[in-house]
Amino acid sequence: MASNASPPGENEEKVKRKSKEVRKKEVQVEDIAELTSAGHRALQEGQSDDAMSCFNAALQAARQLQDRRVQRACSFNLGAAYVEAGRPQEGLDFLRQAQPGPRANRLPDLQFNLGLAHNALGQNKEAATYFLQAAQLYRSQGDGGSEGDTCMELSRCYSRTQDWSLAAQGFLRAAESYRGAAMLDSAAAALKEAGSHMIQSDQYNRDDIISVLTECLSLTENITEPGILGELFLSVGVSYCRLRCFQEAVQCFRQALGPSAQRPPLLAKVLHNLGAALNSEGQFTPAVTYHRLAAGLYGSLGCLGDQARCFSNLALTCSQLGDEEESAENLILALQGFRDTEDHLAEVQVCESLAECYMRQRKPKKAVQLYKQAVSALTHCQDTSGHVRDHLVERLTVALQQDLFTQRSRPLRPHPHNTPVAQLVRKSDVTQSPGRASNKHPVHQSREGPGQDTTGKQEAAEHYGSSGGGATDKLDYMSMVPESPSLDRKDHLQNSEYPHV
Repeated sequence: MASNASPPGENEEKVKRKSKEVRKKEVQVEDIAELTSAGHRALQEGQSDDAMSCFNAALQAARQLQDRRVQRACSFNLGAAYVEAGRPQEGLDFLRQAQPGPRANRLPDLQFNLGLAHNALGQNKEAATYFLQAAQLYRSQGDGGSEGDTCMELSRCYSRTQDWSLAAQGFLRAAESYRGAAMLDSAAAALKEAGSHMIQSDQYNRDDIISVLTECLSLTENITEPGILGELFLSVGVSYCRLRCFQEAVQCFRQALGPSAQRPPLLAKVLHNLGAALNSEGQFTPAVTYHRLAAGLYGSLGCLGDQARCFSNLALTCSQLGDEEESAENLILALQGFRDTEDHLAEVQVCESLAECYMRQRKPKKAVQLYKQAVSALTHCQDTSGHVRDHLVERLTVALQQDLFTQRSRPLRPHPHNTPVAQLVRKSDVTQSPGRASNKHPVHQSREGPGQDTTGKQEAAEHYGSSGGGATDKLDYMSMVPESPSLDRKDHLQNSEYPHV
């Protein structure tokens, strides 16, 4: 009778073979684990290429292992590394491979990284959808820190699409999540952003915004890193400026000076804003020092545009203090900076301001040159309005008229080599000149006939030419001359320039 039992030798061979396979699988799993750990270390050290190499090797090993769960984990790691390395499309492809069917919607880390990938691709709507899902999942797991991080990313998506209300809500939720996780420094940063976005939204009143800013400042004692603390005081100060709470703004900027002392770029912004806020409070004498310090620091950093704005603010301050000569000198410096940086809108504004300064000094010829430069620079600006064009033409016309009037009313001086007869003739000519009588009237009420007015306007129009297409209703640029009617800038208070932070 035949037996079905395998020979003893064959059984032993099967056991050995199975043992080898198990051991090989264990080695592969260990290799994958080591490669994955190495990849994470590389990411933490900022070595994205090394990280991708490790995660890719782990994925290849996982495919040989033929374990779908391990393959999905390795695909996730590699996809996240690609996104971190600035290659979001490739990252997105691998992240999609990591999705385990319907269960993908229950994995917060996967949702978060999918959001990052779409965000990097500029797909804000898709990114927001994934971030919102991830935030809900993190909350259900009680992970307040991760929920806060996700809400910050979600709010930035809304901010990029200028949905200020949803952005503010997201930052407020992030602050709440961070508080729950005892991450008070992160909560302060979230409240800082919330306040800034609440100002831009029409859904919040002044008291609500001030309450958020006050709460933010109450958490500053939990921030130990000077740079972060300085940035927070600076941002909150700018928010107060936008609310026209200049006293509170000055306090914030002063508190930012210490933490920013060893960080020149940040310190320059703080000094810049402090000077502008003091201008807005009418404290012009102390403002002079901060304007000069900020201008010098920006210059040493090579930030010519920001330096020019400080010179503009300093010009306003000097003008308010009655020093028109110093004001003009600073406007000249500002004008050169804006030319060098090809900031044509600012160039237009400073040209007009400097021209008005010369008009007050009764130097119409210089004013004419500046108005001509202003209208020339305006042709390089895309978003300009008709009222600005008309205003500059009108002011140029007035300056031309005043210059002509001044030339006619000025006594002619004889050349030192002229004969006495020639001198007498010139004196006779001067006596008969109608310009003498005009000196009895203000310069803007010239008694010259209609022909002169037509001449001035014609020259202004010829110099200006066509303004081109694409005009809008408002021109957004700074002004250093408070009475300048061409200004229409809502967020630059007292005509002082606040840098973006």
